[in-house]
Amino acid sequence: MKVPPRAEEITIPADVTPERVPTHIVDYSEAEQSDEQLHQEISQANVICIVYAVNNKHSIDKVTSRWIPLINERTDKDSRLPLILVGNKSDLVEYSSMETILPIMNQYTEIETCVECSAKNLKNISELFYYAQKAVLHPTGPLYCPEEKEMKPACIKALTRIFKISDQDNDGTLNDAELNFFQRICFNTPLAPQALEDVKNVVRKHISDGVADSGLTLKGFLFLHTLFIQRGRHETTWTVLRRFGYDDDLDLTPEYLFPLLKIPPDCTTELNHHAYLFLQSTFDKHDLDRDCALSPDELKDLFKVFPYIPWGPDVNNTVCTNERGWITYQGFLSQWTLTTYLDVQRCLEYLGYLGYSILTEQESQASAITVTRDKKIDLQKKQTQRNVFRCNVIGVKNCGKSGVLQALLGRNLVRQKKIREDHKSYYAINTVYVYGQEKYLLLHDISESEFLTEAEIICDVVCLVYDVSNPKSFEYCARIFKQHFMDSRIPCLIVAAKSDLHEVKQEYSISPTDFCRKHKMPPPQAFTCNTADAPSKDIFVKLTTMAMYPEDHYRDRLSRDMGHTDRIENLRKIWVFLKTAFHARLRCMCTCNRCTFCICQNFLNSDLLQSVKNKIFTAVLNRLRARVAEWGAMLLADDEGSITHQVHAVSSVEDSIFMESSQGPLFLEARHVTQADLKSSTFWLRASFGATVFAVLGFAMYKALLKQR
Repeated sequence: MKVPPRAEEITIPADVTPERVPTHIVDYSEAEQSDEQLHQEISQANVICIVYAVNNKHSIDKVTSRWIPLINERTDKDSRLPLILVGNKSDLVEYSSMETILPIMNQYTEIETCVECSAKNLKNISELFYYAQKAVLHPTGPLYCPEEKEMKPACIKALTRIFKISDQDNDGTLNDAELNFFQRICFNTPLAPQALEDVKNVVRKHISDGVADSGLTLKGFLFLHTLFIQRGRHETTWTVLRRFGYDDDLDLTPEYLFPLLKIPPDCTTELNHHAYLFLQSTFDKHDLDRDCALSPDELKDLFKVFPYIPWGPDVNNTVCTNERGWITYQGFLSQWTLTTYLDVQRCLEYLGYLGYSILTEQESQASAITVTRDKKIDLQKKQTQRNVFRCNVIGVKNCGKSGVLQALLGRNLVRQKKIREDHKSYYAINTVYVYGQEKYLLLHDISESEFLTEAEIICDVVCLVYDVSNPKSFEYCARIFKQHFMDSRIPCLIVAAKSDLHEVKQEYSISPTDFCRKHKMPPPQAFTCNTADAPSKDIFVKLTTMAMYPEDHYRDRLSRDMGHTDRIENLRKIWVFLKTAFHARLRCMCTCNRCTFCICQNFLNSDLLQSVKNKIFTAVLNRLRARVAEWGAMLLADDEGSITHQVHAVSSVEDSIFMESSQGPLFLEARHVTQADLKSSTFWLRASFGATVFAVLGFAMYKALLKQR
């Protein structure tokens, strides 16, 4: 039988191979092909099988004299192709060539293994291609250094990270529960108690500190994987590495770190409940002294599973810290919330380093993210499901914006002065409670500029800050408001910062108070961080409330154009209509002062009825003021002044007691409560008035009957 010099390209389908990977076999014949064709094939190969004849010494010598040097010339030193030595024609001899081949294998680390086979009787042919696939899928090169007989640094680093992630109680050992969890997520099967004990005994036998307190230490964990590799079970170590996201170069894959996450326009990203539970357990794992804060050493230990330190010193001035400047539990969650909102891809990356998808047994880190619905839908439904609200803080330089940001974190002026200039942050985030709900308020300090960019306009609420001691401070706020926010649906609040200093007149056409009144905005809010204790958080509650209910704010700004004038005018018309209708029912042409009409008319104009009306009105006003006082913590600065102003305006209307409240910038709940009170008061006023009329009519009829008798 004549054997051709070269076989045609053969493809082994995936379903007939143990690793379920298709394999393309390309033959090369020195007799038929040129070196250029050989070089081209080498550049496209994943693994190379060098075939020699076991009964031909010259053929064996060519392995080192020609083939290996030729292959290495065409590949980089750091990315050498794995080689398989194949001793063919083993059926012609009764001895093995392994004694001759072993020195060659020790000399060239890129040689994965050697297989002796027979193409004639198909001996070890399937094993040959199994080892070839294994050399590609589970290469030894990235894991192990044969010369030094130990794992390479990159492999040790990757396995150390895997150990720290699996050590869920952070006690430095893997206990039985942690080992079982590790075994299950990597190999889909737990270890029997006896198997666990056997593993520990193997480690104890070879190294003294591999097991401690019945748990496997890091040294013991690394020893086990070294043993697997030395015994040719590379696939065990590779299975673990790939389960934790590593590729063939022992780098975390982009698919693992950055899973696909679609974010439609006008939507934001937040952490969901499961993500917060994971972060809580991560914090507890590294808070070894249980002081609810992470010391620099504890934070450094947490970031050992990262390839770099992700948080700089500015983070300590972005979130809450304790008196020693250590990030608290609340600050830890706030920083993660900030990262998720501003850069969700980075958040996915960080969660990947912490092993979120592995420890929570989720498909990827994307399961930790909630994409909120379009903000336009929130406006239409007049409610929001979001938990994070962004507030852009705008003002001239040195107007007190930094003080506002740091006040959100509970820091007064004394603590703020200790912050280094190069550690300052343009962001601050903390929780705020609105109507019993915990929300995150994110403040962003916008640098002073003539015009804001589109990115600087996007937010949920705007805080315009001016310095009461700087006469040129307010003009910038007014100009920015007119340029970007006057016609938008974004609610705005003006803050008069440094209110502890002497207030000067602003160099603007109208005062800040009149400006707010003109543009239907809440009045300026006095604010100072020069306090003995933590500054007041009232403005942050107001900002968050305005962000949660922007449609109410927008509707108020529109409806206030009708405001007092239109409402009062409508009440005038109603009262005139009621008087006319009442007179129409009792129309009389006489002036005898004895008929029913005259008696009723005199009664309506009497001092007695006017006194009763005034007393009832006073009672209603007192009740309204008492209710407003109960909600005082949630009112804007001059609520009572605004209410009083409106009451005086209404009192000038003839007999306008049963009016609706047109009070100004109260918060939502306060406004609803007082309006309900007024509606209730209106009912009783009308009932009292009706009862009075019927009493007068009854008295008149009684007098008429007496006359007839």
